[in-house]
Amino acid sequence: MLAAGLSAALVLSGCGRASDTGDSGEITMWTHSAGNPGELAVYQQIIADFNASQSRYKIVQQNFPQGSYNEAITAAATARKLPCLLDVDGPVMPNWAWAGYLQPLGLPDDLLDSLLPTTVGRYKDTVYSAGYWEAALSIFARKSVLEKNNVRIPTVEKPWTLDEFDAAVAKLKASGYQTPLDLGAADKGEWWSYAYSPMLQSAGGDLINRGTMKNADGALNGPDAVKFFTWFQQAFKNGWADNAGPVGNQRFIDDKVALSYTGVWNAKDALAAVGDDLLILPPVDFGKGPKIGGGSWQWGISAGCKNVEGAREYLKFSFQDKYLTAFADSQVVIPSTAAAAKASKYFSDTGSLHQFAVLSQKFALARPATPGYPVISSTFEKAAKDIMSGADVKPVLDTAVKAIDTDISSQNGYGF
Repeated sequence: MLAAGLSAALVLSGCGRASDTGDSGEITMWTHSAGNPGELAVYQQIIADFNASQSRYKIVQQNFPQGSYNEAITAAATARKLPCLLDVDGPVMPNWAWAGYLQPLGLPDDLLDSLLPTTVGRYKDTVYSAGYWEAALSIFARKSVLEKNNVRIPTVEKPWTLDEFDAAVAKLKASGYQTPLDLGAADKGEWWSYAYSPMLQSAGGDLINRGTMKNADGALNGPDAVKFFTWFQQAFKNGWADNAGPVGNQRFIDDKVALSYTGVWNAKDALAAVGDDLLILPPVDFGKGPKIGGGSWQWGISAGCKNVEGAREYLKFSFQDKYLTAFADSQVVIPSTAAAAKASKYFSDTGSLHQFAVLSQKFALARPATPGYPVISSTFEKAAKDIMSGADVKPVLDTAVKAIDTDISSQNGYGF
């Protein structure tokens, strides 16, 4: 469920307004979903239903592997041959809007208002994208393990404080877990910003000063950020966590770690292995309230689309709750409407993964909606990895801030 970041260099290689070459009522639609049969089956059903419901427009779908999708978009933009409809990773969307790839989405307010806030993509207060689903992070634990070690089970209403979390991890290590906590640090790319910047934000720092979007100074290298990253580094020095891998949730399933910071995409396997002993816990409160990352794949309309009315009609049609529920249950993702969640076998009030819907509603924070985000994300990843490896915290953060602020200045503030 994690969407990959897009480098600024790729985006800037594109050219302003791109156009679809569609004929008459034919509307081309590109997805990043090749190799995902569950997701594609739902798209195929929506397209078949829409095409059968009217005769004016015909949706034609083309699917790309996620690994090559951004390159295909960049090449099509350069050639001015973008499709009318295209999906976009939520945090990357502002970059595409700024680069001229996308036009305002233009869907009705009542539809947008029904969606989870983090599934609606905005750049400079204008909606450019909207998504059918959301992902969410949690801490997985075994109830029996926490009870055996007299560790309080946190709730949404009363999550662990940082002091409680530290005490719990230390106690679990002393109980026999050589590495009690899997933070997912063997992963790479967008995972680092998606997973760890919410912890930074919970501590009072951030990736950028969101009030202006013009710099990171003070947000990424201020006292709250230094305090958080000092803790982050210490978690590895203490042997509480490591980056040994494997990527995923296998160490928790094998009971090699007591706590696993992971996402909804690993929940079905964990349920199958752990059963009723599985706890899906809220994130830790680092001081300013718990946070988790928000913003998954969303849909937009290219700036040069020749069938804008038809593209919007298709999108309105596609946001029916029955389709959102189908996406949720085929992929194990959180539906973007409450009605679709209620109908889901996983995320309904009695569903085994309902807790993820609660966590998303209460704690999700979108990554900064700036065209500079790809540079911010890659810079954050490098800084966090250097700190994990033992580098001095403040100098590393100062270097990261300089890189981010230099990029923003070089692009005249990215429109802010």
